[in-house]
Amino acid sequence: MDSFNNVSECVHIISRFLMWCSHSFFVHRVLNYCRIFTELCETFLEKIVCTPGQGLGDLRTLELLLICAGHPQYEVVEISFNFWYRLGEHLYKTNDEVIHGIFKAYIQRLLHALARHCQLEPDHEGVPEETDDFGEFRMRVSDLVKDLIFLIGSMECFAQLYSTLKEGNPPWEVTEAVLFIMAAIAKSVDPENNPTLVEVLEGVVRLPETVHTAVRYTSIELVGEMSEVVDRNPQFLDPVLGYLMKGLCEKPLASAAAKAIHNICSVCRDHMAQHFNGLLEIARSLDSFMLSPEAAVGLLKGTALVLARLPLDKITECLSELCSVQVMALKKLLSQEPSNGISSDPTVFLDRLAVIFRHTNPIVENGQTHPCQKVIQEIWPVLSETLNKHRADNRIVERCCRCLRFAVRCVGKGSAALLQPLVTQMVNVYHVHQHSCFLYLGSILVDEYGMEEGCRQGLLDMLQALCIPTFQLLEQQNGLQNHPDTVDDLFRLATRFIQRSPVTLLRSQVVIPILQWAIASTTLDHRDANCSVMRFLRDLIHTGVANDHEEDFELRKELIGQVMNQLGQQLVSQLLHTCCFCLPPYTLPDVAEVLWEIMQVDRPTFCRWLENSLKGLPKETTVGAVTVTHKQLTDFHKQVT
Repeated sequence: MDSFNNVSECVHIISRFLMWCSHSFFVHRVLNYCRIFTELCETFLEKIVCTPGQGLGDLRTLELLLICAGHPQYEVVEISFNFWYRLGEHLYKTNDEVIHGIFKAYIQRLLHALARHCQLEPDHEGVPEETDDFGEFRMRVSDLVKDLIFLIGSMECFAQLYSTLKEGNPPWEVTEAVLFIMAAIAKSVDPENNPTLVEVLEGVVRLPETVHTAVRYTSIELVGEMSEVVDRNPQFLDPVLGYLMKGLCEKPLASAAAKAIHNICSVCRDHMAQHFNGLLEIARSLDSFMLSPEAAVGLLKGTALVLARLPLDKITECLSELCSVQVMALKKLLSQEPSNGISSDPTVFLDRLAVIFRHTNPIVENGQTHPCQKVIQEIWPVLSETLNKHRADNRIVERCCRCLRFAVRCVGKGSAALLQPLVTQMVNVYHVHQHSCFLYLGSILVDEYGMEEGCRQGLLDMLQALCIPTFQLLEQQNGLQNHPDTVDDLFRLATRFIQRSPVTLLRSQVVIPILQWAIASTTLDHRDANCSVMRFLRDLIHTGVANDHEEDFELRKELIGQVMNQLGQQLVSQLLHTCCFCLPPYTLPDVAEVLWEIMQVDRPTFCRWLENSLKGLPKETTVGAVTVTHKQLTDFHKQVT
């Protein structure tokens, strides 16, 4: 302890020097000292949390970091962020109010320092930049504040920040920084019967248009984060929407306002139903606003969420109106001659349709016609023609398939009329251009229709037709390594078949080739592809093991037995080989699950297969060094079986 006290005294002598440096231009020295103090705090973190103020848990080490936080250069405090993250994580796990109380004052001081660092320059013009170094620093501050706010209390901190605006008349850059921190914690404040939140919301929407653009920008973000407050105080909905609409009409504020409207729509869906016509007008004029593509899609998402809350008899017409602008744009592009300009790119409109279909999810009772069914059937010819025109362009085809995927998901079995023409087009295009997204879309169709007796044979025909060019692609040199997405999507499709209609696949001629490719693909060191392969193998074998009281269990068991008799030994040998020589450790649990399922089919036979596989492993390296002994192999066999 004497040694520690000496070190402690030395550290605090250095800290006095640091305070002098803080008021000088030796920024590089301050950065180095901050690194030293951060390392010190991280080294003693356990002691600081478990025995605060005692021995190595001396809280004066935190004072050192707070001195660094007081330096005018934000790069200095940023060095310590990782420690504050870790401290918050440790304190959250302790869940001890007494311990939390000890650190509360330190975190309060840190947050006030961070608020100062988030201030823009007084001569800054326009909105805050989010992509430069300072913008990224502010985003990191926002994340850190969200992680630490539980130590202070969201409401207490929010009220303290608001009081600094309410009681004084701070310059615009201080106001903007405080609003920025308030926006970071607004969602964590309990909105129930909270007069402070209501007062803040009321004050923000009354801000004059003459305030600095950056203040308006951040206040719009704050309003978006306070959507729960609006939901509980619907009397503010009209003034809030009016405030956001003003921002939407100004280029610097448009994207922030669109994001805030999206948040309001997501949380206040029922209240927003009365404003749907206004949202529809915005959607019709979407390209007249200066929005980022993400903000435009977000606005449409919010509109679709509100649309789903309308009466069923109104949804069809309103959905048609919402989609019409995008459909007309696609039709216009189809009538143009091909060009390399961005104006001929349909992905913007496909993405917009996709988000509409994805989030229009009305509650439809059994027996009712889905209100979106008619609209999607009307739009299908345009999507089909777009897909056909751009069939060689993987990027556009992927967006077409994504749009169709959400259209199918939207109406479920109500899209049955599209099944045959969609599958026909998928197969025809795939035979020429092997875009793996068709395999993924096929898995969606199997998921939706695989349990429908009348659809099973058609879906099997689709699978067999898609497998022909897929196998040819994978047979090329390094085919598996060069096309991991195809492997991933192929076995996703095959797995859906096992889940929805196992007997259909097990009785088909394609099951053995698919299984052979699965065995070959087990060596592929690609996280997603390997995961899909292992899931397929596990689910395939499990369908003959799990007696789920379905009538076809005995048939499934017999069919799986036939498959395993033919390829079981090869599968076990390959899995063992991949574990030893091909795959990283994180994949081994998936392999173990497959081996477990094989053992459940026929334990004695599995034991024999495993023994044969172990015998086939190399016992020595090429230079004669022993890699594994006979006893080790025997012990492993006993442990597994």
